[in-house]
Amino acid sequence: MKHTLWTKNFCLVTLATVLGAAGGIAGGFALSFLVFDETGSTLAAALIVAIQLVPHMLLPLFIAPLMDRLPRKAFLVAGDVINGVVYGAMGFWLLFFEFSYVGYLVISLLLACLGSVDQLAYNSIYPGLIPAGMEEKGYAVSSMLYPVLQVVMMPMAAVLLDALGVSWLLVLQGGLSLCAALTESFLRVPRTQLRQERYSFAAWKHDIREAAAYLKHERGLCSIYGYMAVTNGVGNGYAPILVAFFRTMPGMTAAMYSLFSVAEFLGRTLGSAVQYRVKVPDKKKFGFVFCVYQTYEAMDMCLLWLPYPLMLVNRALCGFLGSNSAIMRSAAVQRYIPEQLRARVNAFDSALMTCACCVFSLLVGALGEVLDYRWCVTVCGAAAMAACWLFIWRGRKEVRRIYETKHAAPEKTGEK
Repeated sequence: MKHTLWTKNFCLVTLATVLGAAGGIAGGFALSFLVFDETGSTLAAALIVAIQLVPHMLLPLFIAPLMDRLPRKAFLVAGDVINGVVYGAMGFWLLFFEFSYVGYLVISLLLACLGSVDQLAYNSIYPGLIPAGMEEKGYAVSSMLYPVLQVVMMPMAAVLLDALGVSWLLVLQGGLSLCAALTESFLRVPRTQLRQERYSFAAWKHDIREAAAYLKHERGLCSIYGYMAVTNGVGNGYAPILVAFFRTMPGMTAAMYSLFSVAEFLGRTLGSAVQYRVKVPDKKKFGFVFCVYQTYEAMDMCLLWLPYPLMLVNRALCGFLGSNSAIMRSAAVQRYIPEQLRARVNAFDSALMTCACCVFSLLVGALGEVLDYRWCVTVCGAAAMAACWLFIWRGRKEVRRIYETKHAAPEKTGEK
Protein backbone atom coordinates (compact mmCIF):
# COMPACT_ATOMS: atom_id res chain seq x y z
CA MET A 1 0.00 0.00 0.00
CA LYS A 2 1.41 3.37 -0.99
CA HIS A 3 2.27 5.68 1.91
CA THR A 4 0.56 9.01 1.20
CA LEU A 5 0.14 12.34 2.93
CA TRP A 6 -3.34 12.86 1.50
CA THR A 7 -5.36 10.68 3.83
CA LYS A 8 -9.03 11.41 4.53
CA ASN A 9 -8.10 13.21 7.77
CA PHE A 10 -5.47 15.38 6.10
CA CYS A 11 -7.79 16.31 3.22
CA LEU A 12 -10.54 17.29 5.68
CA VAL A 13 -8.29 19.44 7.89
CA THR A 14 -6.83 21.15 4.80
CA LEU A 15 -10.31 21.91 3.43
CA ALA A 16 -11.44 23.24 6.81
CA THR A 17 -8.33 25.44 6.99
CA VAL A 18 -9.01 26.84 3.52
CA LEU A 19 -12.65 27.65 4.40
CA GLY A 20 -11.75 29.27 7.72
CA ALA A 21 -8.79 31.24 6.36
CA ALA A 22 -10.69 32.47 3.29
CA GLY A 23 -13.50 33.76 5.48
CA GLY A 24 -11.08 35.30 7.96
CA ILE A 25 -9.18 37.22 5.27
CA ALA A 26 -12.36 38.54 3.66
CA GLY A 27 -13.95 39.46 6.98
CA GLY A 28 -10.79 41.07 8.33
CA PHE A 29 -10.48 43.16 5.17
CA ALA A 30 -14.07 44.34 5.50
CA LEU A 31 -13.77 45.16 9.20
CA SER A 32 -10.56 47.15 8.76
CA PHE A 33 -12.41 49.48 6.37
CA LEU A 34 -15.54 49.52 8.51
CA VAL A 35 -13.78 50.80 11.62
CA PHE A 36 -11.86 53.53 9.81
CA ASP A 37 -14.90 54.61 7.77
CA GLU A 38 -17.04 54.86 10.90
CA THR A 39 -14.50 56.50 13.23
CA GLY A 40 -12.03 58.25 10.91
CA SER A 41 -9.34 57.48 13.49
CA THR A 42 -6.21 55.37 13.11
CA LEU A 43 -5.91 55.35 16.93
CA ALA A 44 -9.33 53.73 17.17
CA ALA A 45 -8.20 51.01 14.77
CA ALA A 46 -4.92 50.56 16.66
CA LEU A 47 -6.81 50.14 19.94
CA ILE A 48 -8.73 47.23 18.45
CA VAL A 49 -5.49 45.58 17.33
CA ALA A 50 -4.07 45.99 20.85
CA ILE A 51 -7.19 44.49 22.44
CA GLN A 52 -7.04 41.52 20.10
CA LEU A 53 -3.52 40.67 21.32
CA VAL A 54 -4.53 40.34 24.98
CA PRO A 55 -6.35 36.96 24.73
CA HIS A 56 -3.42 35.44 22.83
CA MET A 57 -1.19 36.41 25.75
CA LEU A 58 -3.37 35.11 28.60
CA LEU A 59 -6.13 32.76 27.50
CA PRO A 60 -4.02 29.81 26.22
CA LEU A 61 -2.45 29.38 29.67
CA PHE A 62 -5.92 28.99 31.21
CA ILE A 63 -7.43 26.83 28.47
CA ALA A 64 -4.49 24.56 27.59
CA PRO A 65 -4.62 22.36 30.75
CA LEU A 66 -8.33 21.72 30.13
CA MET A 67 -7.61 21.03 26.46
CA ASP A 68 -5.03 18.40 27.45
CA ARG A 69 -7.75 16.64 29.52
CA LEU A 70 -10.63 16.76 27.03
CA PRO A 71 -11.03 15.77 23.35
CA ARG A 72 -9.49 18.68 21.41
CA LYS A 73 -11.73 18.20 18.40
CA ALA A 74 -14.64 19.63 20.42
CA PHE A 75 -12.71 22.87 20.98
CA LEU A 76 -11.91 23.15 17.28
CA VAL A 77 -15.47 22.51 16.04
CA ALA A 78 -17.21 24.57 18.74
CA GLY A 79 -14.83 27.49 18.17
CA ASP A 80 -15.66 27.68 14.47
CA VAL A 81 -19.40 27.31 15.15
CA ILE A 82 -19.40 30.20 17.63
CA ASN A 83 -17.15 32.22 15.33
CA GLY A 84 -19.59 31.70 12.43
CA VAL A 85 -22.60 32.67 14.56
CA VAL A 86 -20.89 35.82 15.87
CA TYR A 87 -19.79 37.04 12.43
CA GLY A 88 -23.18 36.23 10.92
CA ALA A 89 -24.98 38.04 13.74
CA MET A 90 -22.68 41.05 13.33
CA GLY A 91 -23.45 41.18 9.61
CA PHE A 92 -27.22 41.03 10.15
CA TRP A 93 -26.96 43.66 12.92
CA LEU A 94 -25.27 46.10 10.54
CA LEU A 95 -28.04 45.56 8.00
CA PHE A 96 -30.63 47.03 10.36
CA PHE A 97 -28.79 49.01 13.07
CA GLU A 98 -26.05 51.62 13.45
CA PHE A 99 -22.38 50.75 13.98
CA SER A 100 -21.29 50.93 17.65
CA TYR A 101 -17.58 51.34 18.31
CA VAL A 102 -17.84 50.22 21.96
CA GLY A 103 -19.92 47.23 20.89
CA TYR A 104 -17.35 46.37 18.28
CA LEU A 105 -14.57 46.51 20.90
CA VAL A 106 -16.46 43.91 22.92
CA ILE A 107 -17.06 41.74 19.85
CA SER A 108 -13.37 42.06 18.88
CA LEU A 109 -12.36 40.80 22.32
CA LEU A 110 -14.75 37.85 22.00
CA LEU A 111 -13.49 37.00 18.49
CA ALA A 112 -9.87 37.24 19.66
CA CYS A 113 -10.66 34.82 22.50
CA LEU A 114 -12.23 32.40 20.03
CA GLY A 115 -9.28 32.77 17.68
CA SER A 116 -6.80 32.11 20.48
CA VAL A 117 -8.55 28.90 21.54
CA ASP A 118 -9.04 27.78 17.94
CA GLN A 119 -5.36 28.31 17.10
CA LEU A 120 -4.26 26.38 20.19
CA ALA A 121 -6.60 23.48 19.38
CA TYR A 122 -5.47 23.43 15.72
CA ASN A 123 -1.77 23.44 16.63
CA SER A 124 -2.31 20.60 19.09
CA ILE A 125 -4.45 18.44 16.79
CA TYR A 126 -2.70 19.02 13.45
CA PRO A 127 0.45 16.91 14.14
CA GLY A 128 -1.74 13.88 14.90
CA LEU A 129 -3.50 14.17 11.53
CA ILE A 130 -0.28 13.96 9.51
CA PRO A 131 0.82 10.41 8.64
CA ALA A 132 4.06 9.36 10.36
CA GLY A 133 7.15 10.37 8.41
CA MET A 134 5.23 13.02 6.42
CA GLU A 135 5.56 15.88 8.91
CA GLU A 136 7.61 18.20 6.69
CA LYS A 137 5.28 17.66 3.73
CA GLY A 138 2.24 18.30 5.93
CA TYR A 139 3.60 21.56 7.29
CA ALA A 140 4.71 22.57 3.79
CA VAL A 141 1.09 22.34 2.65
CA SER A 142 -0.09 24.22 5.73
CA SER A 143 2.44 27.03 5.24
CA MET A 144 1.39 27.51 1.60
CA LEU A 145 -2.32 27.87 2.27
CA TYR A 146 -2.49 31.27 3.96
CA PRO A 147 -0.20 33.25 1.61
CA VAL A 148 -1.92 31.78 -1.44
CA LEU A 149 -5.37 32.52 -0.01
CA GLN A 150 -4.29 36.03 0.92
CA VAL A 151 -3.27 36.84 -2.64
CA VAL A 152 -6.52 35.33 -3.98
CA MET A 153 -8.95 36.63 -1.35
CA MET A 154 -7.70 40.22 -0.87
CA PRO A 155 -8.68 41.44 -4.37
CA MET A 156 -11.83 39.29 -4.25
CA ALA A 157 -12.76 40.82 -0.89
CA ALA A 158 -12.27 44.31 -2.34
CA VAL A 159 -14.66 43.50 -5.18
CA LEU A 160 -17.22 41.92 -2.83
CA LEU A 161 -16.95 44.86 -0.44
CA ASP A 162 -17.99 47.26 -3.21
CA ALA A 163 -20.64 44.92 -4.59
CA LEU A 164 -22.21 43.59 -1.37
CA GLY A 165 -21.10 45.90 1.42
CA VAL A 166 -19.57 45.07 4.79
CA SER A 167 -22.72 43.46 6.21
CA TRP A 168 -23.09 40.70 3.63
CA LEU A 169 -19.34 40.11 3.58
CA LEU A 170 -19.50 39.38 7.32
CA VAL A 171 -22.47 37.07 6.77
CA LEU A 172 -20.41 35.28 4.12
CA GLN A 173 -17.54 34.85 6.58
CA GLY A 174 -19.98 33.44 9.13
CA GLY A 175 -21.18 30.91 6.57
CA LEU A 176 -17.62 29.85 5.69
CA SER A 177 -16.79 29.37 9.39
CA LEU A 178 -19.85 27.14 9.82
CA CYS A 179 -18.78 25.14 6.75
CA ALA A 180 -15.31 24.76 8.29
CA ALA A 181 -16.88 23.49 11.53
CA LEU A 182 -18.99 20.98 9.59
CA THR A 183 -15.89 19.73 7.76
CA GLU A 184 -13.95 19.41 11.04
CA SER A 185 -16.76 17.36 12.57
CA PHE A 186 -15.87 14.51 10.19
CA LEU A 187 -12.26 14.35 11.41
CA ARG A 188 -11.22 11.16 13.17
CA VAL A 189 -8.73 12.48 15.72
CA PRO A 190 -6.53 9.76 17.26
CA ARG A 191 -7.75 8.88 20.75
CA THR A 192 -5.50 9.71 23.68
CA GLN A 193 -5.60 8.62 27.29
CA LEU A 194 -7.64 11.28 29.09
CA ARG A 195 -7.50 11.82 32.82
CA GLN A 196 -10.87 11.39 34.47
CA GLU A 197 -10.43 13.19 37.79
CA ARG A 198 -12.52 16.25 38.51
CA TYR A 199 -11.02 19.47 37.19
CA SER A 200 -10.38 22.25 39.72
CA PHE A 201 -8.18 25.26 40.31
CA ALA A 202 -5.70 23.02 42.15
CA ALA A 203 -5.65 20.67 39.14
CA TRP A 204 -5.08 23.65 36.83
CA LYS A 205 -2.12 24.79 38.93
CA HIS A 206 -0.70 21.27 38.88
CA ASP A 207 -1.05 21.07 35.10
CA ILE A 208 0.67 24.42 34.56
CA ARG A 209 3.49 23.46 36.94
CA GLU A 210 3.83 20.14 35.12
CA ALA A 211 4.29 21.86 31.75
CA ALA A 212 6.64 24.47 33.26
CA ALA A 213 8.73 21.70 34.85
CA TYR A 214 8.89 19.91 31.50
CA LEU A 215 10.12 23.07 29.77
CA LYS A 216 12.64 23.68 32.54
CA HIS A 217 14.36 20.42 31.60
CA GLU A 218 14.08 21.04 27.85
CA ARG A 219 16.82 23.53 27.09
CA GLY A 220 16.48 22.92 23.36
CA LEU A 221 12.81 23.93 23.28
CA CYS A 222 13.50 26.96 25.48
CA SER A 223 16.30 28.03 23.13
CA ILE A 224 14.06 27.76 20.07
CA TYR A 225 11.19 29.59 21.78
CA GLY A 226 13.52 32.32 23.06
CA TYR A 227 15.01 33.03 19.64
CA MET A 228 11.64 32.90 17.86
CA ALA A 229 10.17 35.34 20.38
CA VAL A 230 12.97 37.85 19.72
CA THR A 231 13.06 37.53 15.92
CA ASN A 232 9.28 37.68 15.57
CA GLY A 233 9.11 40.48 18.13
CA VAL A 234 11.55 42.73 16.26
CA GLY A 235 9.91 41.80 12.94
CA ASN A 236 6.56 42.88 14.29
CA GLY A 237 8.18 45.96 15.80
CA TYR A 238 9.83 47.28 12.64
CA ALA A 239 6.75 46.78 10.42
CA PRO A 240 5.52 50.35 11.14
CA ILE A 241 9.09 51.59 10.56
CA LEU A 242 8.95 50.21 7.01
CA VAL A 243 5.65 52.02 6.40
CA ALA A 244 7.15 55.28 7.69
CA PHE A 245 10.25 54.81 5.53
CA PHE A 246 8.24 54.35 2.34
CA ARG A 247 6.04 57.31 3.27
CA THR A 248 8.91 59.73 3.93
CA MET A 249 11.85 58.64 1.77
CA PRO A 250 12.00 60.53 -1.56
CA GLY A 251 11.29 58.25 -4.49
CA MET A 252 9.45 55.67 -2.39
CA THR A 253 5.67 55.14 -2.49
CA ALA A 254 3.00 53.08 -0.73
CA ALA A 255 2.56 51.03 -3.92
CA MET A 256 6.25 50.12 -3.84
CA TYR A 257 5.83 49.00 -0.25
CA SER A 258 2.86 46.81 -1.18
CA LEU A 259 5.10 44.87 -3.59
CA PHE A 260 7.09 43.69 -0.56
CA SER A 261 4.25 41.35 0.35
CA VAL A 262 4.06 40.04 -3.22
CA ALA A 263 7.80 39.32 -3.31
CA GLU A 264 7.68 37.58 0.07
CA PHE A 265 4.60 35.60 -0.97
CA LEU A 266 6.37 34.33 -4.09
CA GLY A 267 9.40 33.36 -2.03
CA ARG A 268 7.32 31.59 0.64
CA THR A 269 5.25 29.72 -1.92
CA LEU A 270 8.34 28.51 -3.77
CA GLY A 271 10.00 27.59 -0.47
CA SER A 272 7.00 25.55 0.65
CA ALA A 273 6.82 23.81 -2.73
CA VAL A 274 10.51 22.88 -2.50
CA GLN A 275 10.08 21.62 1.05
CA TYR A 276 7.15 19.49 -0.09
CA ARG A 277 9.24 17.83 -2.79
CA VAL A 278 12.70 17.70 -1.17
CA LYS A 279 13.47 16.07 2.17
CA VAL A 280 16.51 17.40 4.01
CA PRO A 281 18.36 14.63 5.91
CA ASP A 282 17.84 14.86 9.68
CA LYS A 283 21.57 15.21 10.34
CA LYS A 284 21.72 18.35 8.19
CA LYS A 285 18.61 20.13 9.47
CA PHE A 286 20.23 22.00 12.36
CA GLY A 287 23.06 23.32 10.17
CA PHE A 288 20.55 24.37 7.53
CA VAL A 289 18.21 26.27 9.87
CA PHE A 290 21.08 27.97 11.72
CA CYS A 291 22.47 29.17 8.38
CA VAL A 292 18.98 30.38 7.41
CA TYR A 293 18.62 32.33 10.66
CA GLN A 294 21.97 34.06 10.14
CA THR A 295 21.16 34.87 6.52
CA TYR A 296 17.67 36.15 7.40
CA GLU A 297 18.94 38.53 10.09
CA ALA A 298 21.77 39.76 7.83
CA MET A 299 19.23 40.47 5.09
CA ASP A 300 17.14 42.48 7.57
CA MET A 301 20.19 44.49 8.61
CA CYS A 302 20.93 45.62 5.06
CA LEU A 303 17.32 45.80 3.77
CA LEU A 304 16.73 49.56 3.69
CA TRP A 305 20.26 50.36 2.49
CA LEU A 306 19.72 48.53 -0.82
CA PRO A 307 18.40 49.85 -4.17
CA TYR A 308 14.69 49.10 -4.47
CA PRO A 309 14.98 46.14 -6.92
CA LEU A 310 17.42 44.45 -4.53
CA MET A 311 14.98 45.10 -1.66
CA LEU A 312 12.42 42.96 -3.50
CA VAL A 313 15.04 40.24 -4.08
CA ASN A 314 15.90 40.49 -0.38
CA ARG A 315 12.27 39.89 0.68
CA ALA A 316 11.76 37.07 -1.81
CA LEU A 317 14.89 35.29 -0.57
CA CYS A 318 13.84 35.79 3.05
CA GLY A 319 10.41 34.38 2.22
CA PHE A 320 11.96 31.33 0.54
CA LEU A 321 14.43 30.59 3.34
CA GLY A 322 12.01 31.49 6.12
CA SER A 323 9.35 29.14 4.79
CA ASN A 324 11.78 26.22 4.64
CA SER A 325 13.13 26.73 8.15
CA ALA A 326 9.66 27.36 9.62
CA ILE A 327 8.33 24.09 8.17
CA MET A 328 11.26 22.12 9.59
CA ARG A 329 10.95 23.80 12.97
CA SER A 330 7.19 23.30 13.27
CA ALA A 331 7.40 19.64 12.30
CA ALA A 332 10.37 18.94 14.59
CA VAL A 333 9.01 20.78 17.63
CA GLN A 334 5.46 19.40 17.44
CA ARG A 335 6.81 15.88 16.87
CA TYR A 336 9.17 16.24 19.83
CA ILE A 337 6.66 17.45 22.44
CA PRO A 338 4.78 14.62 24.21
CA GLU A 339 1.18 14.55 22.98
CA GLN A 340 -0.27 14.85 26.48
CA LEU A 341 1.65 18.09 27.04
CA ARG A 342 1.36 19.62 23.59
CA ALA A 343 -1.46 22.10 24.24
CA ARG A 344 0.12 23.45 27.42
CA VAL A 345 3.61 23.81 25.92
CA ASN A 346 2.13 25.52 22.84
CA ALA A 347 0.27 27.85 25.21
CA PHE A 348 3.53 28.92 26.87
CA ASP A 349 5.03 29.55 23.43
CA SER A 350 1.99 31.61 22.35
CA ALA A 351 2.10 33.72 25.50
CA LEU A 352 5.84 34.33 25.16
CA MET A 353 5.52 35.28 21.49
CA THR A 354 2.68 37.72 22.12
CA CYS A 355 4.52 39.36 25.02
CA ALA A 356 7.62 39.76 22.86
CA CYS A 357 5.60 41.34 20.04
CA CYS A 358 4.03 43.84 22.44
CA VAL A 359 7.34 44.77 24.10
CA PHE A 360 9.37 45.06 20.90
CA SER A 361 6.63 47.04 19.15
CA LEU A 362 6.93 49.70 21.86
CA LEU A 363 10.74 49.62 21.96
CA VAL A 364 11.20 49.82 18.19
CA GLY A 365 8.49 52.47 17.92
CA ALA A 366 10.33 54.59 20.49
CA LEU A 367 13.62 53.97 18.67
CA GLY A 368 12.06 55.27 15.47
CA GLU A 369 11.44 58.61 17.15
CA VAL A 370 15.15 59.26 17.69
CA LEU A 371 16.95 57.23 15.02
CA ASP A 372 17.02 57.12 11.23
CA TYR A 373 14.55 54.48 9.99
CA ARG A 374 17.26 52.57 8.17
CA TRP A 375 19.35 52.31 11.31
CA CYS A 376 16.27 51.17 13.26
CA VAL A 377 15.81 48.14 11.01
CA THR A 378 19.56 47.45 11.08
CA VAL A 379 19.55 47.49 14.88
CA CYS A 380 16.56 45.13 14.90
CA GLY A 381 18.35 42.68 12.62
CA ALA A 382 21.51 42.87 14.74
CA ALA A 383 19.51 42.21 17.92
CA ALA A 384 17.86 39.15 16.35
CA MET A 385 21.24 37.86 15.12
CA ALA A 386 22.69 38.23 18.61
CA ALA A 387 19.68 36.31 19.96
CA CYS A 388 20.35 33.54 17.45
CA TRP A 389 23.90 33.07 18.77
CA LEU A 390 22.74 33.41 22.38
CA PHE A 391 19.90 30.90 22.17
CA ILE A 392 20.41 28.62 19.16
CA TRP A 393 24.20 28.32 18.95
CA ARG A 394 24.78 28.12 22.72
CA GLY A 395 22.11 25.43 22.99
CA ARG A 396 23.08 23.74 19.72
CA LYS A 397 23.47 20.27 21.27
CA GLU A 398 19.92 20.26 22.65
CA VAL A 399 18.41 22.07 19.64
CA ARG A 400 20.07 19.61 17.26
CA ARG A 401 18.50 16.71 19.20
CA ILE A 402 15.01 18.14 18.60
CA TYR A 403 15.55 18.26 14.85
CA GLU A 404 16.90 14.70 14.80
CA THR A 405 14.27 13.09 17.06
CA LYS A 406 11.83 10.80 15.27
CA HIS A 407 9.27 10.53 18.08
CA ALA A 408 8.11 12.52 21.08
CA ALA A 409 10.70 12.89 23.81
CA PRO A 410 10.06 11.03 27.06
CA GLU A 411 8.12 13.14 29.50
CA LYS A 412 10.43 14.70 32.11
CA THR A 413 8.27 16.86 34.33
CA GLY A 414 9.93 16.59 37.70
CA GLU A 415 6.46 15.86 39.11
CA LYS A 416 5.48 12.63 40.83
